[in-house]
Amino acid sequence: MSTSLFAAEPVVHAIGNNRECFFDAALLDASRTSAELKLHHPVYRGSVLTHDGSWEGSGCNYHNLFFDDAYKGIDGKNEKGTYRLYYTSWQTPSAEPNAKPVKPIVIGYAESADGINWIKPNLGIVEFEGSKDNNIIVYPGFNHDKAGINDLMVFRDDNPACPPEARYKGIGADCAVGLRVYPSPDGIHFTEGDLITTKGYFDTLNVVFWDAVAGLYRGYIRNFHETDDPRAPGKVRDIRYIESKDFKTWTDPVLLNFDDGVDIPLYTNAVSPYFRAPQIYIGFPSRYIERTAWNGSFEELGGRDLRKNRMTLSRRFGLAITDCVFIVSRNGKDFHRYGDAFMRPEMENGANWVYGDCYPARGFAITPNSVPGCPDEISMYLPTNHWMQEPAQLNRYTLRMDGFASIHAGGSETIATTKFLKYEGTNLFINFETSAMGYLFVTLIDAAGNRFASCETFGNAIDRKVVFDDPEAVAAHAGKPMMVEFRMRDADVYSMQFR
Repeated sequence: MSTSLFAAEPVVHAIGNNRECFFDAALLDASRTSAELKLHHPVYRGSVLTHDGSWEGSGCNYHNLFFDDAYKGIDGKNEKGTYRLYYTSWQTPSAEPNAKPVKPIVIGYAESADGINWIKPNLGIVEFEGSKDNNIIVYPGFNHDKAGINDLMVFRDDNPACPPEARYKGIGADCAVGLRVYPSPDGIHFTEGDLITTKGYFDTLNVVFWDAVAGLYRGYIRNFHETDDPRAPGKVRDIRYIESKDFKTWTDPVLLNFDDGVDIPLYTNAVSPYFRAPQIYIGFPSRYIERTAWNGSFEELGGRDLRKNRMTLSRRFGLAITDCVFIVSRNGKDFHRYGDAFMRPEMENGANWVYGDCYPARGFAITPNSVPGCPDEISMYLPTNHWMQEPAQLNRYTLRMDGFASIHAGGSETIATTKFLKYEGTNLFINFETSAMGYLFVTLIDAAGNRFASCETFGNAIDRKVVFDDPEAVAAHAGKPMMVEFRMRDADVYSMQFR
């Protein structure tokens, strides 16, 4: 007779047939895991959009996008739907000779059928320098001649209770008051709505979205807090969380909780439910790192003279540098934060390693793989040329599906074992890769210690069926507490799904 592995009834995590991504260790049993979590990095694929309009410039940032299957594009030809992109449009100030003038901040709009080829449609909404031939949707004075808005994050509100006239919502910093919603029936024409909160400092891309899994609205906003941490004394830029069930009454902002215990200044957040596993929340905050003084490394860093010019306007315009980290949460409030950068500034080219690098757009596109015959990839977008008095470029980067992080094994065999899970389905599929020498053995383990092993698994696929020695092993144990063990060498496992 089998003996239970546990003296007490084990805690069981019900995952149903959700895709579970190994972005964190939330589902792993640390006592039975020797494999490590590994952060992966996106690959540069070139520029997709140039911000060269007279209303645009080197300050174009805070990009955000989503796929809208209900909108067929400005010309009605995108039968499957359209990627819709919104961004802050302006020219950064400069002290260099013959610097371009800083014009009012406006909000621009672009769209794409495929996530690769983008257009800036002439909307004819806003007059700028005597012409409505532009892609501007929001502008100073839009807000009743107040100070205007600093940024606009737009989402489609799929809450069934949402009225049609507010199906699209812009979230913007009303510079005179606080964070405000700007409702729209079509994602193009916006009106002023209610304040969401006045408790914060909102000159960044503040994020709000409808969470269909939880049945509520979640918001991630910017603020400051005081710290005596010697690495970053004084005021620290931070991210705070709010929520609402009806988009009318919002909770007070609370600091996000990070598991690394480090007080690092964070400037943006770009948080969203991961589209292939919406029970998981991911974000890409930019770390704001301001050196206290000019030193020899600044002398050698690319763009030295431009950096010194900017410092005549403000020291931090020359001493601050930004990169981007990856964060992940299972409840939207408590996050695992990787210590190494998800995106670093590229090789020094005279126009980077500045305050304003690595502000990834919020949102993704699914795009064809650059290798013919391979599965579609995730595309992310990142602006460059900040402060450079040149048109900002929006660049595209790609990752494999679920490819932000993985369970990783190097040249020596390691084990990763989940906690007890209760799944639904008759087969197990994994997103994984091995080397030619590498391998995986996947084993299901019940509470009594009985083991049901797979054959050796090797290759590189985003949706590989795991073949077990007993073809009925997965189906026979559906709905029962089971652990999943990965015995692996020179391999990565990105996600798994029972179905």
